[in-house]
Amino acid sequence: MGASLRALRALVLLAGFYLLGVFLLAALGGIDYAVVTTLHGPIVAKLLLASLVLTVPIVRGMFMLRTPKGEPLAGVTVDEAQEPELWAAVRDVAQQVGTRAPDEIVLIDEVNAAVAEDAKLLGLRPGTRRLYLGLPLMTGLDEMQLRAVLAHEMGHYANFDTRLTPLIARGRAQLIRTIGYFHERADKKVAKERAKQERKDEKRIAKGKKAKGVDTAGEGAMYRAMAKVYIAYGNFYMRATRSTSRRQELAADLASVRVAGRDSAASALRELNALDSAHDFYMGSYATLGVGAGLLPRPGEVFGGLRRLLDARSADLDELRRELSTEPTSPYDSHPALAERVARIEALPDDGRAGQAARPALELLADAGAALAALEQVVLTPEALALKRVDWEDLVHQSMTVYVGQGAEDLGEAFAAEGAGPGLGAVLDAFDADPAVRWRIADRFPKSEEAQAATGRTAREFARPVVRRALNQLVTVELTARGAARWQLSWSDSASLRYPADGFEDRLGEALDAAVADLPDTEPLRKLVLAP
Repeated sequence: MGASLRALRALVLLAGFYLLGVFLLAALGGIDYAVVTTLHGPIVAKLLLASLVLTVPIVRGMFMLRTPKGEPLAGVTVDEAQEPELWAAVRDVAQQVGTRAPDEIVLIDEVNAAVAEDAKLLGLRPGTRRLYLGLPLMTGLDEMQLRAVLAHEMGHYANFDTRLTPLIARGRAQLIRTIGYFHERADKKVAKERAKQERKDEKRIAKGKKAKGVDTAGEGAMYRAMAKVYIAYGNFYMRATRSTSRRQELAADLASVRVAGRDSAASALRELNALDSAHDFYMGSYATLGVGAGLLPRPGEVFGGLRRLLDARSADLDELRRELSTEPTSPYDSHPALAERVARIEALPDDGRAGQAARPALELLADAGAALAALEQVVLTPEALALKRVDWEDLVHQSMTVYVGQGAEDLGEAFAAEGAGPGLGAVLDAFDADPAVRWRIADRFPKSEEAQAATGRTAREFARPVVRRALNQLVTVELTARGAARWQLSWSDSASLRYPADGFEDRLGEALDAAVADLPDTEPLRKLVLAP
């Protein structure tokens, strides 16, 4: 479908909203005429008033003249003087696609690239073009893959996709607002009736009578019925516009292939699948690990540390590159399934551009570290920016020390309730004085149904690992507080505790086992951990 036909379709869909409004107004007018000509008395005024209040949301929705503008993505706008190589690459790709280059490039914090255009007169006049380019995206791509992504976005410009956005957005916004008006009216009517019935019940109770209760069933039914009419058209509108969006994505993929080659275009999409998951994991497990302890990585590393994770977990990422979701798309999805897009591209004839040598995409930036640091200043909250900045190794050690210490405080309450503690030494003293205290302490922690039902030796076997884990946590607090152990950063696995000497972990396991044995022996643990 060409741009002209797509524009005509968007106009027809928008006009359908107005035609629906006109039809409903005409229907209400016909009902009013029938009421006036056939009925008499107070009922006429009531029905005419009901018709009027139904008319207001319809008219308000139809005469919403301004298309609401979404908030622009937060990011760092870079000009050609700041990033000459990046701008040169974008302009070159735009020229190859056959379209005007963007007027602005904005670096953002997402694994994504997107284009927007501030088109005027419902898309009839071009406007400022803006390219949003994610630094996390660039972190995982090479230059040819990035060119494939850029060509895809420039393809949206060339196909006038961004010019049609105001038309589609206007229809969507007017439908949402009109539906909202009807629901708002219905909710107000229900609330008014509820308040009225509650007042009546209060009066009945004051007179010593039984309250009738509140029943608002049926209130606002006419408003909700009108809303359902618009919801039905809204569903049709969304299905129609989303199907167009999916075709636009496939057309833009062809631009990607023409510019960067079949293999680079396909590998870029596969990389997106891996990067998206890796970035989410990185932000949750690394970049923000220290927030609860008042820490952030050094400037530039909040987003820049992703490079280290990608290098360390290449095998895991290979699986994500291979295994693309094949779930069918919903009629309301704006993009086809990634597996479908990749399959379409890889089914194209070999264009002889496989294995093109390419540098990392971040090398297009004049100073990647500075760009990553500048992005933090724009997208992080003032509270986050005020946190202490430390190296990765210190961040992991200090954060884990704080979190394990906080967990030990909770354990301490359970120990203290049985007269054990605070501190590892006092707990071991309590074990020596009364070995049964161990099992009473275990009773203070959550249990499975099977553990709750157990008695005698079986109950002790359920309790033993619980007490052992609690002791081990106290040992960790003791060792880290004395500087005898340190939490170790790993980009390929979870953080681990580095003990003071080789073989220490095995000896610690044996000492913990002895402390929770039926005949407890706390001496090995004292010598290993508490001895000066």
